Amino acid sequence: MSKIGERLPGIVLAGIIAVAAWFLGKLLPIAGGPVFGLLLGMMIAFWKRPKIFDPGVAYTAKKILQYAIIFIGFGMNLFHVFEIGSQTLLLMVFTLTSAFLAAYFLGKCLKTSRDTTILIGVGTAICGGSAIAATAPVIGAKDEDVASAISTIFLFNVIAAFLFPFLGHLLGMTDYQFGLWAGTAVNDTSSVVAAGYTFSDEAGSLAVIVKLTRTLMILPITVALAMYMSRGQKTEGKEYKLSKIFPWFVLGFLLASVANTWLLLPTGTGDFLAEVGKFMIIMAMAAIGLNTNLIRLLKNGLRPILLGLCCWIVLAVTSLIVQYFLLGA
Repeated sequence: MSKIGERLPGIVLAGIIAVAAWFLGKLLPIAGGPVFGLLLGMMIAFWKRPKIFDPGVAYTAKKILQYAIIFIGFGMNLFHVFEIGSQTLLLMVFTLTSAFLAAYFLGKCLKTSRDTTILIGVGTAICGGSAIAATAPVIGAKDEDVASAISTIFLFNVIAAFLFPFLGHLLGMTDYQFGLWAGTAVNDTSSVVAAGYTFSDEAGSLAVIVKLTRTLMILPITVALAMYMSRGQKTEGKEYKLSKIFPWFVLGFLLASVANTWLLLPTGTGDFLAEVGKFMIIMAMAAIGLNTNLIRLLKNGLRPILLGLCCWIVLAVTSLIVQYFLLGA
């Protein structure tokens, strides 16, 4: 009980910011609540807040972020994912591999930090903010690295929502081709919806399902990163315990997905719990913003943006190449 009382002020502060960010996200869905939560948190961070808020802010940025990923799983229908995933497995393999390789080599060239490189890589390859949220606690990323990655991904989400439909029509793409392209090369769900349905209703429906299939890639990627981090600790002579950094919350995400697919949950329960998870992510982003030094972030801002741009271009081009030359779409 003492810990709850200690954390409560910071949790409430993040919750208040999240409510404002949630409404702003509804007004401007192309940006989304998590981005507004992050921005509002970074602005309020200039206020020298009393120390009483610190434990709750730290708890929200780490633990509530993990719980949010579990709740997001209730929005997954594995039947739809398996149906589309079986058709697009080759496309997923190539796009994810190209994005990760691009992040690795370009990160070295641009000399971005290891954590920033990983977060931008998974954010670009998998599903934007959700993937970053799932990966950050596994690799022990600093709040400023998370803020930098989220900001970078957000920038290209907005650009993609406007640019992709125009390029799709310019290239003479069919609804099926564009749905696959938007679902694999646009990151955040809101931007996938905006780009897909701007092109056509059929393309939008397919793009969203492909995007959800990508989201499941959080599972193998976070487990692989946990194993990599454990091996790194062993190499450095530290205690080797995979269980300490294994992303157990990702297993919760999988179980929630299974429950929503096969258990007879009351109508609307899965969607409601997924919305709770999205709100919790907004709270976590607000807390991360509260712990972010905006001045320092701006000083280091150009290299992550260049990294994100290059990874995004590689991902989009790879998706097109695989569709046209390997899938014959």
